[in-house]
Amino acid sequence: MSATAAPAALQTGHIGLNVTDLDRSLDFYRKVFGFEVQAEGREPGRAFAFLGREGRLMVTLWQQSEGAFATGRPGLHHLSFQVETVEEVRAAEEVLRGLGAEFAYDGVVPHGEGAASGGIFFTDPDGIRLEIYAPTGADSAAAPVASAPTCGFF
Repeated sequence: MSATAAPAALQTGHIGLNVTDLDRSLDFYRKVFGFEVQAEGREPGRAFAFLGREGRLMVTLWQQSEGAFATGRPGLHHLSFQVETVEEVRAAEEVLRGLGAEFAYDGVVPHGEGAASGGIFFTDPDGIRLEIYAPTGADSAAAPVASAPTCGFF
């Protein structure tokens, strides 16, 4: 039996993202995810925002980078958000289209061939890869990557 330092009730906390333009990212994340600003700092060289819902911190934005998200480098692959229904996924898709977001695939797609779960795969204004998915309701479409998880290859 191996020892572990991980507590039994371990769960993911908030996600911190570096962004190039805090105002642009705030607008995007608030419109797409309905996040509320829980805290914000606007000192020169130290701009940030804490975003969440119903008092729970979920995403922090830190304006401290330049360029675009580098998908070919080690680090974050994508950030995924689960909603309850595929209708909620489609509603988010409409908001994203209105914002001019870039999508990896057209419409809601399943996570794999024959899978019921699926969603939309897109990027934020800095090119960070994001996903919004539902656990059921996506099985009516063909998976864009038949032999592997859709979310792994965008």
